[in-house]
Amino acid sequence: MTTSTPPIQEHWLALLQENGYRVTGPRRSVVEIVANHHRALNPYQVFELARQRYPRLGLVTVYRTLEKLEALGLIERVHQPHGCHAYLPAAVGHQHLLLCQGCGNAEYFSGDDLDDLIGRIAARTGYQIKEHWLQLFGLCTACRAGAQ
Repeated sequence: MTTSTPPIQEHWLALLQENGYRVTGPRRSVVEIVANHHRALNPYQVFELARQRYPRLGLVTVYRTLEKLEALGLIERVHQPHGCHAYLPAAVGHQHLLLCQGCGNAEYFSGDDLDDLIGRIAARTGYQIKEHWLQLFGLCTACRAGAQ
């Protein structure tokens, strides 16, 4: 007999509960939206999508749930060029982020050759650099094809 891995949202809801947070219908709808999206969503987008599943959802619940998910390391905040932040499921391991400026699709990638650059910056500034985070913005192939 094989056991299947529970969907990501069930894992997140279990972690919320283990950490003392009640699992309510509104909170569940927020978790389902964020856990299953491949786009960086801002809080209002999460609110609009989750409200389709739970019409009585309040915007405050969205913000509080996002804060709790971020505190647990389940999602990460993504900075957008226009200044508003959005959220994505957290990367596994050390990965970087590629965001489409057209459709909002997000993709993690690993591998970087930043050691030389980081070393030069550390030498020039005197900082001991302990970590970095890289986000790249561009257009995915679908958006590039649609723009032509």
